[in-house]
Amino acid sequence: MASNGLRNCRVGVDIGGTFTDIALDLDGVIHSTKVLTDYTAPERAILKGVSTVAEIAGVALAEISLLIHGTTLATNALIERRGARTAFVTTEGFRDVLEMRTENRFEQYDLNIALPPALIERADRFAVRERMNAGGKVLLPLDAASVSAVVEAIAAGGYESVAVGFIHAYANGAHEAAMRDAILKRLPHVSVSISSEVSPQMREFERFNTVCANAYVKPAIKSYLDRLVVSLKEIGVGCPVFMIHSGGGIVSVESASEFPVRLVESGPAGGAIFAADIARRHGLDTVLSFDMGGTTAKICLIENQVPKTAKTFEVARTYRFRKGSGMPISIPVVEMVEIGAGGGSIASVDGMRQIRVGPHSAASEPGPACYQRGGRNPTVTDADLILGKLDPDNFAGGAIPLSVAASRQAMADDIGSVIGLDPDAAAYGTCEMVDENMANAGRVHTVENGKNIADFTMITFGGAGPLHAARLCEKMGISTFLVPPGAGVGSAIGFLRAPFGYESVRSAVFNLSQFDFAEANRLVDAMQAEALGFVEGGLDSGAPVIERTLFMRYAGQGWDIPVPLDAETFDAGSAARIAGQFEREYERFFGRAIEGLDIEIVSWSVKASSPLPPVARVPAVGEGNVVAPARTRRLFEASQGAFLDAGIHERDGLKPGDVVKGPAVIVERETSAVLTASFKAVVQNDGCLLVTRL
Repeated sequence: MASNGLRNCRVGVDIGGTFTDIALDLDGVIHSTKVLTDYTAPERAILKGVSTVAEIAGVALAEISLLIHGTTLATNALIERRGARTAFVTTEGFRDVLEMRTENRFEQYDLNIALPPALIERADRFAVRERMNAGGKVLLPLDAASVSAVVEAIAAGGYESVAVGFIHAYANGAHEAAMRDAILKRLPHVSVSISSEVSPQMREFERFNTVCANAYVKPAIKSYLDRLVVSLKEIGVGCPVFMIHSGGGIVSVESASEFPVRLVESGPAGGAIFAADIARRHGLDTVLSFDMGGTTAKICLIENQVPKTAKTFEVARTYRFRKGSGMPISIPVVEMVEIGAGGGSIASVDGMRQIRVGPHSAASEPGPACYQRGGRNPTVTDADLILGKLDPDNFAGGAIPLSVAASRQAMADDIGSVIGLDPDAAAYGTCEMVDENMANAGRVHTVENGKNIADFTMITFGGAGPLHAARLCEKMGISTFLVPPGAGVGSAIGFLRAPFGYESVRSAVFNLSQFDFAEANRLVDAMQAEALGFVEGGLDSGAPVIERTLFMRYAGQGWDIPVPLDAETFDAGSAARIAGQFEREYERFFGRAIEGLDIEIVSWSVKASSPLPPVARVPAVGEGNVVAPARTRRLFEASQGAFLDAGIHERDGLKPGDVVKGPAVIVERETSAVLTASFKAVVQNDGCLLVTRL
């Protein structure tokens, strides 16, 4: 109970490509529901879901004290190119940076390589005369005549939004700000984004892409968020609404409306926070988070109970998920690998007569064939249904009846008739392919981070995650995984565990041999003030946690590594201390440091966040009796290539210490945990299923 006698009622909302997940935390007890995502007006699904979960919990809508929201709407708009009519204004001579990219080839030997098209077409890109140097000094003043000509061209073009990205604006954004003022003076209704505010980082291709992406989605996201806040108030939810951002912190709706590109990975970030919270409660330091929903699967490494983060990532990789083939976005983000492998991912046969799954999804409209909502293509959900992983009469708590006949017909039409397989074999091939894709993604992600995937404990969630986790662990050599309570709406629960937080990232090159500690202090103080400005409004109590990171390299190198920075005011001795920290981190990454080279700081990060509340460790539980199933059904066992009789267990009916041996399915409202014959589950004191090899 809240200290003022009122119930503490908070809601987390995650809009996915197929389902909108709602989690309501009432005095520490989670109530949840899933509703199909409404693409025409996404807020309608939220209103329906919030009303439903409030009724389940027995609370009035007016009792909700806080709503935290994450969404894939910005991501989907970028992937599907459904954004505003956007113009891009840049420095004369740099109009084609978006087209030229970095000139790296993501597939070295493909003679017919097709680069992803630029987000903003060339006809919509304009150039003005101006120039800064890398230190922020004006080399060429902003030319008034060219500014005026570009503003008139934008007015004539009927653009809804404008992105401004000038060369070296990360060091001095004065010209960008002046360009924005000129546009808004002539066109006050137009949305304008400038790179020195959206992403003040070096490397113009990434920075230009980021500001273009922000401008591209800004009108639609702002309109959606405005409608959401108004609609919630109309049904009686008058509480503050906050957004989860890609770095895993919470910011205001106003900040999210101004910088919507920071929402691109907001849903998956909530899932990583959820997994990190479970890791803290169980004392796990080496965790692989596996989140499989209706449209995508996300894999994240969580070490020492903290998700790995990065300052850049790629959206919509177009070539076999190969690094370099997507749209780079330079914002702080929870680092993960994301592939088009979800329950709604469509299965097909390629030109070599092999089954392929994704990245295209049936989503919520029309949905998998078994939904009977107009979908005709076979999906992973159809395969899971045919193989016995899903109960056709109890999917989503019985809210969506599934048709096995429709699934079998879709498999026969699109897979079986092409390569001569019956529906069972086609479903088996579909599941094996999607599981192998996810296993490969997990292996690559851990190897890229210098880790052995077999050393990790998996924490799985999402509507489809627990269905595939056991088979995935068999493929990856992982011996243990956890299925937390509420796994089906894990990201939405993660939102409720997230801190208020914001990370300021800027590029400013400092050579340690000529370290200007006074200027470094001014830079860090300004960044800390920026980060605190986003956070302090959300602090209930306690001082914010400040984390500072330097991104450093040897002079002449092309890339940098993160180096944690102690909370100190820089002085004349700081350069030597920072150099020592860098060399220790460099040795940890690469085995040895390099003597005789100057060291430089390339970028700076200051993150402010509310302190995480302490969590109680979950005490270990001994194995009790093996629970006999009340009923069985046929479940396909991939390792044996045959259907077996699997025990069906209601998760609500299990108690701590109970043991369930595979093959079995442990069912709940939002998902089901499938145990293959090589695994057993032990119910923990907090309701988690600890699944280990027999």
